[in-house]
Amino acid sequence: MESYSIDPNNWVGIILRLGLALMVGGAIGWNRQRRHKPAGLRTHMLVSLGAALFVLIPLHANVHSGDAASRAIQGVATGVGFLGAGEILHQSRSDSSNPKVKGLTSAAATWVTAALGIASGCGWWQLAVSGTVMTLITLGLIKMLEDSPFIRLDDGDD
Repeated sequence: MESYSIDPNNWVGIILRLGLALMVGGAIGWNRQRRHKPAGLRTHMLVSLGAALFVLIPLHANVHSGDAASRAIQGVATGVGFLGAGEILHQSRSDSSNPKVKGLTSAAATWVTAALGIASGCGWWQLAVSGTVMTLITLGLIKMLEDSPFIRLDDGDD
């Protein structure tokens, strides 16, 4: 099994991984910010950076057991799930007379951003960049298709 640990003295490698996490989080956050969503640029950048940090800690400690990194990833997924749930609940409570679930796409974007941060922290830049491009296509191009007069899917979410 290949090791993705990083030498604690490799400042360039650490900064590159964390910088990549900020960039991928920023790309998705910028998309959400332009659409005036509650979780925007800074939120997505921090989620991605935090996820990268959480996965870098066991890698940085050079823990040879895959269990440490696996537990860190599970913790990130759970924590971000709470962020997403809070966003969905916050969006849903705006009109109590007509309850409507809103914020699912924003919550999913936050969740994906965390996964991209994990990929960045592990040094998997190809996965992080590919995942970011696919996420932006989903948030942008697919949204345009949904809104087109030829395809009208009214799922009530953005």
